[in-house]
Amino acid sequence: MSKKKKKIPIKTKPKETETSEEEAPETEEAPVAEVVEEGPSELEKLQQEMSDLRNEMLLMRADTDNLRKRLQREKQDSVQFANERLIRELIPIFENLERALAANDTNIDSLKEGVQLTSNQVQALFKKENVETIQAIGEPFDPSIHEVLSQIESPDHDENTVIEEYSKGYRLNGRVLLPARVVTSKKPQSKEPEDQDSDNASTEAEAPA
Repeated sequence: MSKKKKKIPIKTKPKETETSEEEAPETEEAPVAEVVEEGPSELEKLQQEMSDLRNEMLLMRADTDNLRKRLQREKQDSVQFANERLIRELIPIFENLERALAANDTNIDSLKEGVQLTSNQVQALFKKENVETIQAIGEPFDPSIHEVLSQIESPDHDENTVIEEYSKGYRLNGRVLLPARVVTSKKPQSKEPEDQDSDNASTEAEAPA
């Protein structure tokens, strides 16, 4: 007997459908966050400006303090050494006077000569420093340049005329350095009538009978 062969069905895998690149679904890309660099805020700017202003104020205060101290030192020096140049000019005159007094063979003539030389040196110094004497004798009294010590009756002078001078006055560069100390004149007092009657009576009494 012949056996019949059974056909066994063979299962085949389904064909994978190939998709073209054009047909491939597009994937959405994730958005990239943009990094924005933020500058200093308004508050930080104001704080920085305030800090700069404070530093400038501190520097200005330090400069002002230094200037004030320097001016104060210069003022003290100017007060202490204001007459330095004048004293330097007077020292040789004083030394000449000291040498004249210390001389062993001093007599009246040599002493006068030494004093005259010293006087000439002082006058030269006065001229150099613009020091001039104030005219007083015979001038009308001027309170801005004269200092009255006393008054004397004088029929020969107008009232308030300088007739004597105790010490000279001096000007320095036109400004009164020392006023002249003077005596001024005043009008003589007129005799009263009673005094004249008493004088006449005494004259009649003294007249011989």
